[in-house]
Amino acid sequence: MRFEITPHTMEFIKSAKTSRGEYHQKTSHLIQLGDGIFEGVGEAAPLADLSIDGNVDFYNKTASLLDSHLEKSDIESLLEHWEPGTSESLPALRFALHCAWQHLQFLQTQPNIAHHPTKPTYWIQNDFTSGNSGIPINGLVWMSDIDAMYEEALLKIDAGFDCIKFKVGALDFDEECKLIEKIRKKYDAFKLEIRLDANGGFGSDTALEQIQELHRFEIHSLEQPIKSGFHELDRICRFSKIDIALDEELIGIHPNKMGNNPTTGKALLTWAKPKYIILKPTLLGGLDMADRWINLASALDIGWWSTSALEGNVGLAAIAQWVSKYNPNMPQGLGTGSLFKENYDSRTRVIKNKIWYLPQE
Repeated sequence: MRFEITPHTMEFIKSAKTSRGEYHQKTSHLIQLGDGIFEGVGEAAPLADLSIDGNVDFYNKTASLLDSHLEKSDIESLLEHWEPGTSESLPALRFALHCAWQHLQFLQTQPNIAHHPTKPTYWIQNDFTSGNSGIPINGLVWMSDIDAMYEEALLKIDAGFDCIKFKVGALDFDEECKLIEKIRKKYDAFKLEIRLDANGGFGSDTALEQIQELHRFEIHSLEQPIKSGFHELDRICRFSKIDIALDEELIGIHPNKMGNNPTTGKALLTWAKPKYIILKPTLLGGLDMADRWINLASALDIGWWSTSALEGNVGLAAIAQWVSKYNPNMPQGLGTGSLFKENYDSRTRVIKNKIWYLPQE
């Protein structure tokens, strides 16, 4: 097999704000594995201030692979070498390589398509990838001024979304409460599910008080209330009036192996006891790692949903087809494909409150 890597910079159509800062552009790398007939594709698109490998030069890191002939064992060794918790953990790169490898292996089992001009962009065959069913998703309202967030929320609801997610934690808290109250007065909890994502923006000593204030608005869940690493997390999960979802706490931790970390995913979830975990395969190191987190969470009676981490269309489609195998009823966070200028060719489309895979001719 041959290995290729191609960088691609994408600008945001509108800057994406969170409590950690503001994104204007991001760099993605397209990973391609080819055997001379078929080519598998994956996308490595880390977040500079959040991904473990967010500032790694992927091209230089993989330069030795460019002129090499890779065997199956080489790919397997790289996937193991780049796992979370290892000395060279490269989660976004591992996610892309794993996707490309899954894609190539699938194509190699389809003898009838060898000479077909259009090769499938998927590697899971089901109603979703055939374009016959969609996956429910939430409508994401990015941070902006309060009036703009209110208008964006109404646009999302008018477009058909019955689950809206707000980024909170960076603006004046009273103003954020007034915004959510204003939405809730128009749409009760039977008509509209509201999720919140604080991106670690609440103080560890004030989080429970803020949660108490938000509780009256019938909030479905609160994602990442405090910064990862704070020891108060278990207390917040235990006493919160709103169900807590962990996100960034999972980064860098292997679900089952200790590795270089002081804990494992199992130990983290057993200690914190959140209601949900949020799975971002780019940050967790691959779709197979996300599968392991699901198995672990299920054994502990913890729910989950998947979310894209601002990947381009290739990475977004990979996550969507992966999650489709679980037939989720809970809305997923997969509506970020329209955020960028000069994105990769789209493999999905959003219709009302669902994401659909584009069937190929």
